[in-house]
Amino acid sequence: MPTIDEKRVYDAKTGTTTALVASPIGVVAASVSGDIVGEFGIEHRCTAHDLANDGGALAVATDEDVLVGTFEPTGHGPAVAVGVDGDATLAAAPDGTVSRLRGDADGSPGGDEAGWEELGRVDGPRRLSGPLVAAADGVHRVRGGDLEHVGLDDACDVAAGGVPLAVTGDGLYTLGNGWMRDLSGGFRAVATDPAGERAVAATGGAVYERTDEGVEWTEHAVAGVVDVAVDAELAVAVAGDGELRVNRDGDWRGRHLGVPDASAVVLPGAE
Repeated sequence: MPTIDEKRVYDAKTGTTTALVASPIGVVAASVSGDIVGEFGIEHRCTAHDLANDGGALAVATDEDVLVGTFEPTGHGPAVAVGVDGDATLAAAPDGTVSRLRGDADGSPGGDEAGWEELGRVDGPRRLSGPLVAAADGVHRVRGGDLEHVGLDDACDVAAGGVPLAVTGDGLYTLGNGWMRDLSGGFRAVATDPAGERAVAATGGAVYERTDEGVEWTEHAVAGVVDVAVDAELAVAVAGDGELRVNRDGDWRGRHLGVPDASAVVLPGAE
């Protein structure tokens, strides 16, 4: 898959990371240095509903299409959620159809076999992570060319890194011998780093962090969060009013990006 410009994503000399936020006016890029949100601006104008990335590869769900790489169209049509599963881009349409993008080896939509392959349908798609789909009728997994239901109900988000996590309207769950509830509450979002060691989850009034698998979750009073992202060192959360909040060393600091109705945030390499 084509990747977004690495100089805009991470600058090793300054230790600056770029967080990308989905909003009705477009994809907003915000520079994060330490725990401070710096410069920000619109990276691509569109009505963006969701974002996904894997190692810098980017997918965007918009009202008109699924965009990949440097915001290239793919011919999918409207999408409400996107995911990246290895070399594959996944997308969910408003009617619940989940599809996988076929393309060249780099993930671009070229080649004779390019196009979207329908995998199945879910009820009320919400978020995707790796091969997992969170929907109103539970968690589904892409297996081969099909979708299979793998449990829960009212799934709001999933995180496929390491041991899979899922959040619902009544709790946060870890996949073990079935789905086991770690925390109770009305959760909205969850994310892990690629290894699944560090994780962040959010309810309407709090953000919970776990720095390693098996350790307890730490609660922070952070209200209004609609999505979270995390890498090995940094956690970010975006509120519906467009405030981007950052936590590197335990304290959450924020800055308004001036965009209404923010819906998703990603970091390079995060799930």
